[in-house]
Amino acid sequence: MTVNLKKLWKNEYVQTAVVIGLIALVVFGVWYGSQLVLNTPYPALAVISGSMCIPQNDRCDGWSHPFDHTLHIGDLIIVQGVNPKDLNADYPNSDIIVFHDPRNPDELIVHRIAAEEERNGVLYFYTKGDGNGIHKWPSQPSTAEYDPWGEVSQDLVVGKVVMRIPWVGHLVLFMRNSVGLPIIIALIILIVIIEFVVPLLRGKKQSEQPEKTQQQP
Repeated sequence: MTVNLKKLWKNEYVQTAVVIGLIALVVFGVWYGSQLVLNTPYPALAVISGSMCIPQNDRCDGWSHPFDHTLHIGDLIIVQGVNPKDLNADYPNSDIIVFHDPRNPDELIVHRIAAEEERNGVLYFYTKGDGNGIHKWPSQPSTAEYDPWGEVSQDLVVGKVVMRIPWVGHLVLFMRNSVGLPIIIALIILIVIIEFVVPLLRGKKQSEQPEKTQQQP
């Protein structure tokens, strides 16, 4: 049986399939492992809104000032699940949190805590985008500049932002695009064809050539 396994392993198609399987295993392992370590079902997210960006020189594109204290469209943020009571609500040094939109729980929002209130043992947060309103971060906003959905219950909080990686999120946004996903799928199909189909056809063609040679008188 060992001999058969060694012979099977020498097959380049088997080796390629094993490598692809290992890559998939690593990707899924990292994703689910990070969920466990960071204690949240959303350990990494791409920023899709410019509400947390503070414009500089009338630009807020993430390319002109990628490492400033702000979030840009296309940033990849790392999120950590926390006890809501441990969140820092001391604006302007308060935490940036990820939470479900109170009006649409299926949508996630990334904004900074502007104030908090406790009622009957439950925390409620008032939030604001750093780049929204007249008083942009770190200026103290008025209550009228808080997010229009009002208070955010602690039960809606997914976690807080602990790290941002500039530009990487553009790949995620590209895949979500109606054009991007088909392109990724087409590339995967192309790789499979190059790795499996083309060598198979070449091998079949080479095996047919000796047979034709033997048939000639």
